[in-house]
Amino acid sequence: MRRLSVTRRLTAAAAAAAAASVVFAGPVAAEPTAVDWSAATTHLRAAVAGNPAAEQAIDRLLAAGPAVEQAALPAQPFQIPAQSDIGRGTGPGVYGSGIALNYDGFRLGFFGGPGTIAPNQAGANLQVVWYNMSNGRSGTQTLLEHNDVPVDTTIRTPVFDPGAGMVVAAVYGTLWHRWPVPVSDANPDGFQYQLGTISVPSFGAFYN
Repeated sequence: MRRLSVTRRLTAAAAAAAAASVVFAGPVAAEPTAVDWSAATTHLRAAVAGNPAAEQAIDRLLAAGPAVEQAALPAQPFQIPAQSDIGRGTGPGVYGSGIALNYDGFRLGFFGGPGTIAPNQAGANLQVVWYNMSNGRSGTQTLLEHNDVPVDTTIRTPVFDPGAGMVVAAVYGTLWHRWPVPVSDANPDGFQYQLGTISVPSFGAFYN
């Protein structure tokens, strides 16, 4: 699948973010906000210095060409979705998006991909790097909390505090998915499993 331009992906993702705001609770910005995406990715790159996996992920994000854009921030889903080797289960392509959650304390999460998120994430490693544009704080969290119920397709970080203000973040790494199939020798538990590897991180800006 040909990679969409960042501008087109931002436009499409803004509409999806507005729809998702009905589902996910969290802070809301009333007016569109100018986001310097080039500066944001540069800050993220500096924040992960010395972490080779994170450096490679942000380098791929920089190579995708984020530029200064006017982005509406009506909700918490990230404006730019991830690309991965499995896409929606049909090959490389759009995979899912990061999201900021604030209903039981502040967390960052990821939703999407084929099937549901597998309860056992052994061998996978999904990370989110963040930078607070307002106070200069930054960090990297592991997304590892997941409820194994049919409607739960979001995996989340533990609660943490990035501080108040505008935060930019990117989700990268790997994640196990599963979906039901007939029981067989190959699938004795009635599920098929697939590991998704993010090729271009999901990237977004939001307010805390």
